[in-house]
Amino acid sequence: MPGVIAALGWLVAAMAVVGSLYVLTAALLAARFLARRAPVDAEPGAVSLIKPLHGAYPGMDSVLEGFCDQDYPAPVQILFGVQDPADAAVAVVEALIARRPDADIALIVDGAQHGANRKVSNLINIAARARHPLLVLSDADIAVGRDYLRQVAGALAADGVGAVSCLYVGRDDGSTWSRLGAMAINYHFLPNAVLGKTLGLAQPCFGSTIALRAETLDAMGGFAAFADHLADDYEIGRAVRAGGEAVAIPPMVVAHLCLEPGAGPLVDHELRWGRTVRQLDPGGYAGSVITYPLPLALIAGALLGFSLPAVCLIFISLGVRIACKFCIDAATGASAGRWWMIPARDVLSFGVFIASFTVNTVGWQGQRFRVGRDGVLSHS
Repeated sequence: MPGVIAALGWLVAAMAVVGSLYVLTAALLAARFLARRAPVDAEPGAVSLIKPLHGAYPGMDSVLEGFCDQDYPAPVQILFGVQDPADAAVAVVEALIARRPDADIALIVDGAQHGANRKVSNLINIAARARHPLLVLSDADIAVGRDYLRQVAGALAADGVGAVSCLYVGRDDGSTWSRLGAMAINYHFLPNAVLGKTLGLAQPCFGSTIALRAETLDAMGGFAAFADHLADDYEIGRAVRAGGEAVAIPPMVVAHLCLEPGAGPLVDHELRWGRTVRQLDPGGYAGSVITYPLPLALIAGALLGFSLPAVCLIFISLGVRIACKFCIDAATGASAGRWWMIPARDVLSFGVFIASFTVNTVGWQGQRFRVGRDGVLSHS
């Protein structure tokens, strides 16, 4: 038995070594990709910007106003939508409309439900009011810079591009759980997404931004075609590619606001994300175990009795993860958490990864859903 344990320990140690090399490669690729950002020369078209909302959060007024302050020379229609007249977001949008009479803003309050995915139902209700040929949608908790629309519309104008999506970084509110949430995005999701895209291992399309032409959406059957899917953003991207066009990812980032007030909401959110990715690519998700080199090194250390080589591997893996943080911080101009929080963040991430193989339901907007093998939602 001791020999079996030692052999298992060395196997896990080898996985940690491979994982450390993977993390370094992913961080460097992400930095190189984001350094390619350049001015956009494409002729801009009129845009209907669609923002589905559900609830309010601190600072929401300034986040939404950022969409009114775009350095964009063509007309921009901004459509905010909620399903409940009592939604706290209503007051925020009404105040914004009063504060910005110069902007073409409308609030759509429509409770019509078109499927299990409430966000997509909201999108269907909002899109009925869109006037312009270019549609740009982003989740409620996404904040953007002044050149956002110029960059996105420029990428959409390229030959063969049917949709544009954006990478994103986490922006915390200063609380511990919010910081941990932002760290998972910045130092795990972002470099992994860039590496996956670069090597052709993933074909991402994120809810942070999906820009497409109205005619492209119509050809896919509108948002109604995705009304029962958990991963609606991924399914939209897949439909665009099925139509013979590409989903472009420009070298820029937007900000995802990490608003989790405690451990429960954070873990529930990350479990939903993990369960979604597992459903989309079971083999690839299982193989992503190597993207957790520090927890793997800790497991190897325990199996090998914390021998000197095992302890050295733990410190090397930690050093790699710290280097990844500083590399991504420099590339994005955003920083999440402190370097000394990385061990706690990585152990939590690994725990969520393992737990995601045991759950078949997800929590979303106060409801629980069962997810079928095809990604279709049903009430649990």
